[in-house]
Amino acid sequence: MGALGPKPPPPPLLLLMLGVGCCAREVLVPEGPLYRVAGATISIPCNVSGYEGPAQQDFEWFLYRPEAPEAALGIVSTRDTRFSYAVFGPRVAAGEVQVQRLQGDAVVLKIARLQAQDAGIYECYTPSTDTRYLGSYSGKVELRVLPDMLQVSATPPGPRGRQAPASPPRLMVHEGQELALGCLARTSTQKHTHLAVSFGRAVPEVPVGRATLQEVVGLRPDLAVEAGAPYAERLAAGELRLGKEGTERYRMVVGGAQAEDAGTYHCTATEWIQDPDGSWAQIAEKRAVLAHVDVQTLSSQLAVTVGPGERRIGPGEPLELLCNVSGALPPPGQHAAYSVGWEMAPAGAPGPGRLVAQLDTEGVGSLGPGYEGRHIAMEKVASRTYRLRLEAARPGDAGTYRCLAKAYVRGSGARLREAASARSRPLPVHVREEGVVLEAVAWLAGGTVYRGETASLLCNISVRGGPPGLRLAASWWVERPEEGELSSGPAQLVGGVGQDGVAELGVRPGGGPVSVELVGPRSHRLRLHSLGPEDEGVYHCAPSAWVQHADYSWYQAGSARSGPVTVYPYTHALDTLFVPLLVGAGVALVIGATILGTITCCFMKRLRKR
Repeated sequence: MGALGPKPPPPPLLLLMLGVGCCAREVLVPEGPLYRVAGATISIPCNVSGYEGPAQQDFEWFLYRPEAPEAALGIVSTRDTRFSYAVFGPRVAAGEVQVQRLQGDAVVLKIARLQAQDAGIYECYTPSTDTRYLGSYSGKVELRVLPDMLQVSATPPGPRGRQAPASPPRLMVHEGQELALGCLARTSTQKHTHLAVSFGRAVPEVPVGRATLQEVVGLRPDLAVEAGAPYAERLAAGELRLGKEGTERYRMVVGGAQAEDAGTYHCTATEWIQDPDGSWAQIAEKRAVLAHVDVQTLSSQLAVTVGPGERRIGPGEPLELLCNVSGALPPPGQHAAYSVGWEMAPAGAPGPGRLVAQLDTEGVGSLGPGYEGRHIAMEKVASRTYRLRLEAARPGDAGTYRCLAKAYVRGSGARLREAASARSRPLPVHVREEGVVLEAVAWLAGGTVYRGETASLLCNISVRGGPPGLRLAASWWVERPEEGELSSGPAQLVGGVGQDGVAELGVRPGGGPVSVELVGPRSHRLRLHSLGPEDEGVYHCAPSAWVQHADYSWYQAGSARSGPVTVYPYTHALDTLFVPLLVGAGVALVIGATILGTITCCFMKRLRKR
């Protein structure tokens, strides 16, 4: 049963007679007129103050349409479920029109899916609970319903990305590339309104809604650009941009696309109007699907192959290995970069091994530790083919080789981020040994040496096998017992002659002069001049065989160690007698002087008595 209208307030004369005091009832609603768009939702608050009676007040809402400004149509009430007029009854039953209590003396009227006939004057009436009529018992606000003129649509994608014939469009971008999407948003609402446009992403195959649509970046009504929480850092770094092109077109650019950027992208446009109280209210919202975006990750595409297969070469021969980087990869440039290197592990050793050579993302080559000074080249011979060349292989170069490729994507400020890496299968390389056998025999010339003399140590070297042009080097080492220890300390280099004939002097224990020389084709000599007790120790000779390749590099083809040679500086016999002789002479002089003194003393006493 519909309501007949609000209870009329007392006449003004009666209010004057009763007196309007400080605690008069007052009903407040927003200042109007309010403008909303058909199909939108509006919320009109209403509260009452200065009343008497219970803390929970009742509210009744009425509508006065422009075509019948005197007829009050009951909408909804907090105290009577049958209050609504027939025109509002079904909408109230469906929950499209409802009144929600915020607190005892405040409610809000909500109308969803506004219709043109919802325009008019809305009155919020509060039935009296006062002992006398004081103040106002209702408040009115005008609502004007505008036609929905907001339009949103996708613009064709930019030059980046490949579009496949699908609806909605499907874009494929490589990891690290830019993702550019455009959106058209316009309105022809006759009132002054502002548009806010945001780009959002939803996980594929998930229904789109406010709970599932993650905002990427948006342009607010005040023209401020803000990003969703997961994208705030990328916006600050300049990797995420949003711009307005012309009056209707908006363009979002996501730099350095990542795997988590895949999904369905939407453009959401909202229309805002400023109410008379200065606040902004959303009056319309529309959304358009822009594209389904797939991000092709570099890790899923990067592949590395090597050739030409297992290699068997001799020492001094060149070694060439090829590495091919394949996959649906973006070319190196503004968004992607690559580095390629070779690693080697000795046969049977675990792990990928140590770096031999590499080309970095700028194409600059470098050698790994232990390969400095060798003629090794790392170069790019085709768009995705790289070659490692060792001009003269050595037996130590034998092992298992792998090619390592790394893919990087560029962020803001040309910052590189490693996105993927891949290693090739192992490639065995065998280098034939030279077969050099060395033997060394060392001895102390004369067998015995005394302090102050020169000790001469000789070393004879015998060689079996090896290529022509083999060079020999020999070094002398000493092991001395450490103070307070029974065992010897680590061997120290005393001196030697290299394969190029250049002498190298180490540290002599006694600190005196040292000479090393080649006294025969395969005979070396070490001389320790002015031998002292500090030179005592165990000496040995360490020869090595060296081969020089066409690139003038040397490598050690063999080594050996002689037996120990003990050097003990003896003391001369005359030196051993000299000290006792001095001691005896001193004792004799003391005894003689004592005897002579005693005799002289006794003689003088007898002479005095006489």
